[in-house]
Order: sequence, then C-alpha cells, then structure tokens
Amino acid sequence: MNGLLAGILSWLMLPVAIYHGLGVRRVAPRMPPPPGRPRGKIGDGEASMRLLILGDSSAAGVGADRIEDTLGPQLAGLIHERTGNTVAWRNAGANSAVTSQVRDHVVPNIEERDFTHVVLAIGTNDAKNYNSRMRFKKGFGGLLYAVHARWPEARVYWSPVIEMRDVPALPPVLGFILGLRANIINDMGFRLCRERYGTALEPLPVEGPEGFASDGFHANHLGYRHWAEHIARVILGETPVPSSSRPQESTQFSTRPPAA
Repeated sequence: MNGLLAGILSWLMLPVAIYHGLGVRRVAPRMPPPPGRPRGKIGDGEASMRLLILGDSSAAGVGADRIEDTLGPQLAGLIHERTGNTVAWRNAGANSAVTSQVRDHVVPNIEERDFTHVVLAIGTNDAKNYNSRMRFKKGFGGLLYAVHARWPEARVYWSPVIEMRDVPALPPVLGFILGLRANIINDMGFRLCRERYGTALEPLPVEGPEGFASDGFHANHLGYRHWAEHIARVILGETPVPSSSRPQESTQFSTRPPAA
C-alpha cells in the first residue's frame, strides 16, 4: 500500500484509533528510564569508537531494569566483543519525544563533540501521534542536518519504526492503523536518509513478546539485546544496508488487515 492510500485509510480510521488508544493508555503503566549514569565505556584505554544513541524513550532505555541492559551499552559491548576495540557510549533520549523535539531540545544539550557513530532511535511517536508526512519530513530532515552539523565526522544510522502489529500492548485493529502511520514515517525516513547522508537500517524484526517490557510497548533487556545485534551487524559490515533505490511503495512494511 502506498503512502497516499495509507494516509487516507488511517485518517478515516482515526476515531477507532482514538478509542483504542485511550483504552491502552488507561491500562499501560508509565515506565521511567532505568537508574544509572547514561554513559560509559566498554574495554580498557582510550575509546576508538564513541557511540551516541539519540532519540525517544527507547534511546533513554525505558523498559530495561538496569542501565547496562539498554541499547547503548549492549551495542558497545557487542562491538567490543567482536573487534576488541574499546567503545564509549552515551544514551540521550526523551520520553514521548517526536523528531522535532529531539532536534530542538536534546541535540543542543549534548556537550560531547567527538562521537564517531550516532544511532537515531526515533519515529514511533511521530507515527503514534499521527504526525503528517510533511511534519515528519521537517522534523527528521532537520534532525539529520543538526546531527551532521554538530558531529560532522560521525556516521549516522536510523532504526525505523517496527511493525506495529507485533507490539503486544496494541489491540490488532490499533496495531493495523498505527502500522499505516509507520509506513508513511518509514518511507519518508528512508528517503531523507538517502538524501542527507544517513544510513537507514531495515526495520527491526520482532521475534516474539518476550522481548517487550511489562508495559507491552518498550523493549526489555532481551529486546534491547536483539536490537543491538541488529545494529551491530550493519555497523560492522556483516549485513548490507538497504538499497538506496528501494521503491517508496515497498512491501516490507506490512499493511495486512487487522484480525477479526
């Protein structure tokens, strides 16, 4: 399903999304980031790689019980294990943030200027909040420019929105509707990464509910480990990045109808 049809159908289904979304909000616990200093180093001596995990609540590690179980240190640990290199990491995320908020309020407050790799974990809230294609283009495009301006030597990676039908907290019909919105976000994100020197990964495949925290929405330590492995394979060149010539109507984003 192309972006135009996905947009029309999702807007027609907005009342249904609001009804089910309010139901999810009533029962889902609100989880804080795990305690601990959101930065560290894996290995001895000077770090040859410096990772920044930038984005929303997932970048902050919400859903994990310990800071060591979040995306930043798990990704740093995997790279250290496979290369022997010392890797520094930092998590910089904000709960419920959309791309424009990360661009305007998170990036300017990060003091380090020596990151070598920046991973963008952003887009889910843009999809969930029904941000339009053009609003996401402005926010995410501006975020890519801001990241390149602040860390011009860093390699930039974006992890797209996962298949929303696989999120345990979402009723099937809401997962279907938000999947339509995610389709729009991901298609634009791939295009912007291609145009603005970012690397868009394939959406993280969800292997089952065991990778989710108790809220059924955020990752737990297993989910962050799976995510870190997904990113590490690309950073280390073990998995080819998606083709820059990918058609915008790619069928990789499922638009199957909700279950009855």
